[in-house]
Amino acid sequence: MVKTSQISGFYKLTSEERLQTVRDFANLTDEEVELIRRTGSLKPEIADHMIENFIGAIPIPIGIAVNFLINGRDYLIPMAIEEPSVVAAASYAAKMARKRGGFTTSSTEPIMIGQIQVVEVKDLTEAEKAILEAKGDIIKEANDQDPVLTSLGGGAKDLEVKVLDTTTGPMVIVELLVDCKDAMGANTVNTMVEAVAPIIEKLTKGKVYLRIVSNLADRRLAKASVVVDKEALGGEEVVDGVVQAYAFAAADPYRCATHNKGVMNGIVAVVLATGNDHRAVEAGAHAYAAKSGKYKPLTVWKKNRDGDLAGTIELPMPVGIVGGATRSHPIARINMKILGVKTSAELGEVIATVGLAQNLAALRALTAEGIQRGHMALHARNVAIEAGATGNLIDLVAHKLVEERKIRLDRARRLIDELKRSD
Repeated sequence: MVKTSQISGFYKLTSEERLQTVRDFANLTDEEVELIRRTGSLKPEIADHMIENFIGAIPIPIGIAVNFLINGRDYLIPMAIEEPSVVAAASYAAKMARKRGGFTTSSTEPIMIGQIQVVEVKDLTEAEKAILEAKGDIIKEANDQDPVLTSLGGGAKDLEVKVLDTTTGPMVIVELLVDCKDAMGANTVNTMVEAVAPIIEKLTKGKVYLRIVSNLADRRLAKASVVVDKEALGGEEVVDGVVQAYAFAAADPYRCATHNKGVMNGIVAVVLATGNDHRAVEAGAHAYAAKSGKYKPLTVWKKNRDGDLAGTIELPMPVGIVGGATRSHPIARINMKILGVKTSAELGEVIATVGLAQNLAALRALTAEGIQRGHMALHARNVAIEAGATGNLIDLVAHKLVEERKIRLDRARRLIDELKRSD
């Protein structure tokens, strides 16, 4: 029988029927099918409504980052991530930060941008003038789409127009600025720009194509700062090393990509744990890093006049505490309860803080002790598990791999055989 991925009505099948279809296609074993079925606390009937063509779930470990003191308040921070050392590193950085009072944060209003693209406009000046003159009517039409949001003080607040020169000719871009309050807001913004698009088209005498939210939410910024005592960090030489590492990232995009990846290790882990859209956050962060025309670090590190390390982070933070998986996913709800945040702004500030802490821990490890001692020691456990170690063997094999500085799958397998024979 010829296998084909062209399956009519696949979405109409039950999740079990879909799984059986996949089983036949991929020759899955009974054990593999059973593993896919295990969705844990995420009930299949809920998961089936969260994505299309649902067949199962892939659990990601949740760890708790400790020691965080932010604006004078203590937080336990859930992080969902599979990479070794990330949670431990964030916790360690937060511990170092406590000596000088922890982290300080702030944020701007939760403004999201909705864009409407207009082409084939004959008179660009007149089109822009007409849109701005009708601003009040356009904003009213947008706000009529979500009376609940406007009753809470949110909704469309302003409108801007810009003209772009593109490869296909000039375009008029209308940007609707929407205060989304405690929601991430993408669905609300998309609904609003869809509603006002016909008005824009009539005013400009052009043709509207795209009308969609922008993931470069640079009106919705979260900021965090910290001063780390030089002795807590490991001495003034380590401070100098971190500053030199930052200077390297600021000057070279190849290093900067890895620098910012370390920042996002912490940020994405918290975003994922709270059921927010980590893809939107990451896209916005990297776009913001390149907004000047050159890709730059999301953090800044300097040595202050006392010889201590001072760091800051600033990036878009389109996250919410209502709507989407934040409320529908049971574990996301529990993680939000653990965090105890009351607003989307507070959540964004906490997430930015974790990004700053993660970057601090990574740079300290790189400059003070090298990446091997921390990250690779934890990575060795994953290699041991992949090689087939279980129970006490996991730590025994991992310890030996680190000791030998040979963190390889083939060596782990040989060690497992040797240890089993010696029992």
